[in-house]
Amino acid sequence: MKKIISTNNAPKAIGPYSQAVYSGGHLYISGQLPINVQTGKMPEGIKEQTEQALKNVKAILEEAGFTLADVVKSTVLLSDIKDFAAMNEVYAKYYTNESPARAAYEVVNLPLGAMVEIETIAVRNE
Repeated sequence: MKKIISTNNAPKAIGPYSQAVYSGGHLYISGQLPINVQTGKMPEGIKEQTEQALKNVKAILEEAGFTLADVVKSTVLLSDIKDFAAMNEVYAKYYTNESPARAAYEVVNLPLGAMVEIETIAVRNE
């Protein structure tokens, strides 16, 4: 059985998908753009955008009763792979102990002109 997870503390889905889906102890978080829910805008700069995308991931985790420590896999999409080091610097502040597995890719374009999008999978040890 699956449960749809949604919070007002992260941007609403901009298409026919859910912010996250919980099933069988796993939480699958859709790719999070760096949209600030208060302003509806994206910050400028890869570090600021990475920070905002991770804040959105964290808000969804919390809504589902998870923490960053429960994250087992992340996928980071970058509009420019040259931003990898700057993104990684911010990412490391969120995952300081037992970092999740991760892949990072450069893509041609991201929705709304974002520089970064982060997808996450978390598992609750029950």
